[in-house]
Amino acid sequence: MDDAGIVRLFQSRDERAISEAGRKYGGYCGGIALNLLGVREDAEECVNDAMYAAWRRIPPEEPRSLKAFLGRMTRNAAVDRYRARTAQKRGGGGMEVLLSELDECVPCGGSLDELVERRALSGLISGWLDTLPAGERALFVRRYWYGEGVAELARECGCAPQRLSQRLLRLRRKLKTYLEAEGAEV
Repeated sequence: MDDAGIVRLFQSRDERAISEAGRKYGGYCGGIALNLLGVREDAEECVNDAMYAAWRRIPPEEPRSLKAFLGRMTRNAAVDRYRARTAQKRGGGGMEVLLSELDECVPCGGSLDELVERRALSGLISGWLDTLPAGERALFVRRYWYGEGVAELARECGCAPQRLSQRLLRLRRKLKTYLEAEGAEV
């Protein structure tokens, strides 16, 4: 079934929407959650949470890209699960590595003012991504949004992991320079 048909099922509150969305994008969403959490059971629960979030949000929302919409719902669920898990036990995992790599260029915090700043920062990062060549943009998004591993990305790019790590470092430095030029506190 195509995406428009699945969205129509959601809009008409037909429960088949969840099974059709799961059939088409369950593996994609599961991969996102597994990359971020590293635990298959948690990843499966995040996919279920994402499908439930889609059920609650469509309507009134009508996603332009169902794949991106479900990917975002899954990523949000995985980040929430990660935060809950690390609040209970402090420890490192895949998400910890990703966050530590971005520490020096992206500030984080928890107050309302900081939330507003993060939203503005999100817009700046999107603007920066638009300036990159497609390959660099895809690499950055795959690593820092979808949480794909350096070894896997290096294999797909046909280069050594160390070389790809250097490429990612240069991208993070470019991001930091861009954010500083735009007046973001880094």
